Amino acid sequence: MALQEEFEQQGIWLFRHRSFLPIIIIVIGAGLYINTEIHPETFFLKGTPYEFYYGLFCLVVGILGQFIRVITIGYVPKNTSGRNVKGQVADTLNTTGIYSIVRHPLYLGNFFMWLGPALLTGNFWFIMAFCFLFWVYYERIMFAEEQFLRKKFGMTYLHWSERVPAFIPDFKNYRRPIMTFNWKKVLKQEKNGLFNLFVIFFVFDVIGELIIGGTNFNLIFLGGFIVSGVSFIVLTFLKRRTTVLQVENRLR
Repeated sequence: MALQEEFEQQGIWLFRHRSFLPIIIIVIGAGLYINTEIHPETFFLKGTPYEFYYGLFCLVVGILGQFIRVITIGYVPKNTSGRNVKGQVADTLNTTGIYSIVRHPLYLGNFFMWLGPALLTGNFWFIMAFCFLFWVYYERIMFAEEQFLRKKFGMTYLHWSERVPAFIPDFKNYRRPIMTFNWKKVLKQEKNGLFNLFVIFFVFDVIGELIIGGTNFNLIFLGGFIVSGVSFIVLTFLKRRTTVLQVENRLR
């Protein structure tokens, strides 16, 4: 099998199972975080006044990723840039807004969302390994996705891809979105993202305090966990029991 077909098949398989990558990151990261709490000498900021601010920095990195996903989802038409798991779906080709500066903004958002917890471990080699694993993993997915778009949209896709980078944004080509921002779509599709992020940070913080026998919990992590948790419950109810978050077909 030629590499082009092999990469595409690998990308399709990884796309369908991409939810497993965060689980791997969290399991390994949790183990390393616990090790850092038991052996604080392995992290140079451990026990210093700067440890608190480092934790906030890690959270901001994760929230940046969620923000990128929000501005991507909010400006795209229905049946594009979704959380579909069975295969690629694209009724139209997105070329404006964030898609005018980077071809794969959702994966860029995913990178920062999971980089935050990876940074929280304080383990330099794990952070480097995460970046490498993420690139290898998502490179195949992006390849398969671009093969799908190339076959479906032809020269339109090729002309767009020639001027827009795949993963590192180029802001000089920015074009305003042709769609209006749709909060319903964002709340419906991204309701669990911020909650999951705060769950990770809160649980890590609690584990760390339990290990050292302390109760000096990070109130920002705790508050974010509570607020995002309540929001998640409310939005889940609205999605399943009402039509409040129903996304209409729209042209603009």
